[in-house]
Amino acid sequence: MHKAGFVNILGNPNVGKSTLMNAMVGEKISITSPKAQTTRHRIMGILNGEDYQIVYSDTPGIIKPGYKLHESMMKSVQSAMKDADIILYVTDVVEKTAGESNIIPKLQKTNVPVIIAINKIDLSDQAAVEALVQTWRSLFPASEIIPVSAINNFNLDVLLKKIIELLPEAQPYFPKDQLTDRLERFYASEIIREKIFLFYSKEIPYSTEVEIESFRDLEGLSKIRAIIHVARESQKGIIIGHKGEMLKKTGTAARKEMEEFFGRKVFLELQVKVTKDWRNNPYILKKFGY
Repeated sequence: MHKAGFVNILGNPNVGKSTLMNAMVGEKISITSPKAQTTRHRIMGILNGEDYQIVYSDTPGIIKPGYKLHESMMKSVQSAMKDADIILYVTDVVEKTAGESNIIPKLQKTNVPVIIAINKIDLSDQAAVEALVQTWRSLFPASEIIPVSAINNFNLDVLLKKIIELLPEAQPYFPKDQLTDRLERFYASEIIREKIFLFYSKEIPYSTEVEIESFRDLEGLSKIRAIIHVARESQKGIIIGHKGEMLKKTGTAARKEMEEFFGRKVFLELQVKVTKDWRNNPYILKKFGY
């Protein structure tokens, strides 16, 4: 008997959804940063066992849309609710009110099995975690409530066992050696975007988008030209930095991670371009894959 299914990961921003998926798959599939709203696209990470295939889907954190970009991000969350075999709802010990997300009432009514993962328990104590488990159990009496620490790989074996138990019988949806549904071009742009989230502050990471203009594979080398789009002229200078130092720092860090990720040498060229109000332009958002 072979089991296979889609496990869609939902939750508020910054609860560790991407870190959890990466830990469950055993590879860095989704970019992460300490800042909220790092994930903008729905990204699949595939875990294969001898008699199972789990297709995880990392989704953007649930927010109230402020731009058309956010509206597109929330559409991917809504679709993730509808096409899941299992919903893995991630919360953490830092969230002030259990069940404060506006998606909770919808999850309570769904016929899809729901697992609640309480992440970041390494930041709390046993009594507080047990109280949280009881609170979530009152909201989801039929669901499994599992405390985890994605960053420390704690209790992930228990979570995996429960997911496999709930998977429907099915043949694999993807080849058994496949890790994700995304192409290398996508990961190149995501790696650059991750470095922007790590190296820049305030509104800069949220005002930028990375477009891969060209991606050429030569013998043992990838030549990549990328455009960093910013929303305003003033942001262009911040991205470039004094004498180009910040752009060089971003490019160097991104290139090194790409080389590790792709397993070959990378030549990376970065350019910064002002694309005014791109977050509210449907045509540009479509061009960027939203």
